[in-house]
Formats: sequence, structure tokens, C-alpha cells
Amino acid sequence: MSDRLAVRKTYKLYIGGAFPRSESGRSYPVTDPKGRFLANASHASRKDARDAVVAARKAFPGWSGRTAYNRAQILYRIAEMLEGRRDQFIDELRQAGTSKNAAATEVDAAVDRWIWYAGWADKLTAVTGAANPVSGPFFNFSTPEPTGVVAVVAPDSPLLGLISVLAPIIVSGNTTVVIASEPAPLPSITLAEVLATSDLPGGVVNLLTGHRTEITPWLAAHMDINALDLAGTHPEHIQELEDNAAGNLKRVLRPTGHDWAAEPGTARMTAFLETKTVWHPVGV
Repeated sequence: MSDRLAVRKTYKLYIGGAFPRSESGRSYPVTDPKGRFLANASHASRKDARDAVVAARKAFPGWSGRTAYNRAQILYRIAEMLEGRRDQFIDELRQAGTSKNAAATEVDAAVDRWIWYAGWADKLTAVTGAANPVSGPFFNFSTPEPTGVVAVVAPDSPLLGLISVLAPIIVSGNTTVVIASEPAPLPSITLAEVLATSDLPGGVVNLLTGHRTEITPWLAAHMDINALDLAGTHPEHIQELEDNAAGNLKRVLRPTGHDWAAEPGTARMTAFLETKTVWHPVGV
């Protein structure tokens, strides 16, 4: 029998393309459904949330300014790397209480869903934009543009649910700050490791772990966040967060009771798009 001691890992935050510890130095134990210790996860503070918003805002001009084709390439590269770490994701979902077969099915669905959204990158403008008929010698075009920085309360489905809310936000050029599943954060942090080693620029996705009720109100009230996805929010907290978000007229997407195993759709992509209308004289 080996006399080696197990190397206990403390999972860190993902901010600006790096993996810092919480500035407060706090962490919390992650356990399986039977209460057995799995690892420690960093317990993000309000300062960490502010740092994540700064990183997301800094990354926004570069990410939104890339061509849709290039964003599609990067997202597809992420899917390739997700596939390469398939066994690790399966193990982490099993630790969270999912059966082996169900975990394998979920990981495959998560990879497929990421690819599905990647395929939309260069099609969004054609589908959601329009050449509008007007009375007069003008061209009138409506084109979609990203909203900006989107804060996300991820659902407790730690991989498929997370990807279902994350991919449609960044595919259109938005950047994001995500609060991961509180009871099962490990697949989310492993996804952050995939993002960090892919071609995704630092700051496009920033992932925080910790207590949602501590971090979310501050993100909802933050004046440099443009939109809020409350997918994983408990119903009793929704009204408070909507009130906080009203300070700078954030777009708010309320929880819908979505079945994350269901087929994906375009609603989450269009929820965080703005429509810009341009007029141009004919013949000029």
C-alpha cells in the first residue's frame, strides 16, 4: 500500500485569464452528496467581483471587434478541448452525484451544444438583421450588436447548464462574469481551465465561486454591467436583484424553469443583443 499523502487541491477563481485566489483568502469545502470532502474552492468576495467586471469590460472592445468567423473558430477550438478532457468532466459529474452513464451523456451533450452555438457566430447577423423598406431615397439597415458585459448566475447543472447560458452570451461578442454552481463548482472550474488554455482572450469569461447570495446583489447593482442572467437564482431573490439592476437599466433575463437537457434555441443569444439601425442615402 502506498504511504503517499493525497495532494489536496484548492480550486481558484478565473479572472482576466488568470487563476487568482480570493483576495479575502477564504475558501469553502466542496463535498459530494454523501458529505465526503472533494476539494476546496475559493470563496469570492465583492472585491473579486469588481476585479472580474473590470477584466470583462477591458476585454469587451477586442472580443466584440473580432470577426464573427474568428469567434466561431475560437469557440470550436474550445469544444475540441472539452472533448479532450471528457473523462475528467465525467469523473467530476459523478462526484456531484450523477451516474456514470448519465454523466457521459451530459458531457457529450455539453460538447455538442458548444459546437451548436459556435456555428451561430457567423449567422447571427444574417438571421437577426434586416434591410428595411423605407419611403425615400435611403438604405435602412438593422444590425445586431452585443450588449456589453453580462453577469450570469449559473444554474446548478454544473456543466450542461453552465454551457447553455455561457456559450450564447459570448458567441455574439459579449463578455461575462459568471457565478458558478455553489454546491458543485468543480466542473465549472475545469471548464475555466479549458478556456484559459484555448484561444479565448483573457477577460472574455470570468468565473467566480462562492456564495451566490453574497456576490449577486453587488453584481446586479454594478453600474458597469449591462445585463443580468438570473438562470440559477432562487425565486425569493429575483425581485431584489431586479430592483438593484434597475439603477442603470440593465437587461434582466429571469429564470424560466428551463430543462437544460432540452434542445438549445436562439432565445438566449438574442436576449443580449442590441439592434442598431443605420440610414444611408442612395447613390452616395
